[in-house]
Amino acid sequence: MAKDVSRVVTLSNGRPMPRLGFGTWRIADGEPVERAVRAALDLGYRHIDTAAAYGNERGVGQAVRDSRVPRDDVFVTTKVWNADQRSGPAAVRKAFDDSLARLDLGHIDLYLIHWPVKGRYKDTWRVLEEIHATGRARAIGVSNFLPHHLDDLLAGATVVPMVNQVEFHPRLVQRELLAACRRRGIVVEAWSPLMQGKVVQIPELREIAKRHGRTVAQVVLRWNLQHDVVTIPKSANPDRMAENAAIFDFELSAEEMVRIDALDRHERVGPDPDNFNF
Repeated sequence: MAKDVSRVVTLSNGRPMPRLGFGTWRIADGEPVERAVRAALDLGYRHIDTAAAYGNERGVGQAVRDSRVPRDDVFVTTKVWNADQRSGPAAVRKAFDDSLARLDLGHIDLYLIHWPVKGRYKDTWRVLEEIHATGRARAIGVSNFLPHHLDDLLAGATVVPMVNQVEFHPRLVQRELLAACRRRGIVVEAWSPLMQGKVVQIPELREIAKRHGRTVAQVVLRWNLQHDVVTIPKSANPDRMAENAAIFDFELSAEEMVRIDALDRHERVGPDPDNFNF
């Protein structure tokens, strides 16, 4: 299974990024996140997602350092928070330095703008371009950017974001956004791909899962991958982590993909990127 879990997509700058990752949102710093990340790495995961706002970067870094996995084999993502964007470029530079210090891994594989803070994200992106040029962030990207945010950003950008991490699941397919990213060579990455567990309530997904002898979560994560969307499910339970990783030995039919796509209701489990207050 480890070999399958570490399958990669190549970013626009040539860097490999594992298609299946492990999310750490709402896992407490210290022993809880260290234990979870160690379990994920032991199961073969090679992509760990955190953020300054999660408050667990220190534990994530400790777990990676304590593992037997070579540093260059682990892809670590973190993100700059909104308050730092609002404080200006100097605060963004400091935020990156602080994240790098807390992780203590030598470099960050992917550094993202966490949310498109109005009037600030273009200045923030210029700082990310500077950081990327130093090599301390091997790749840079954005999170929660809609097509109009991308258009606005790219009007003055030197580097095209390599990744856009967005809410993506069967109730929020975001076809226009997927197309906009693909036109620009931006890899789409799904956060909350299981709708915080709510996917199990959808009858059509239960039916498809039964047909394959799989769980609903496995069907949805497989649907992500067949859309060429990187996905980062989160669970602190090692059995659930293993279940989430067992999605490389079956395939959804074209008809099943269409049925799942048709479940789209433009429903979010998280904030609207055009209307958030944090």
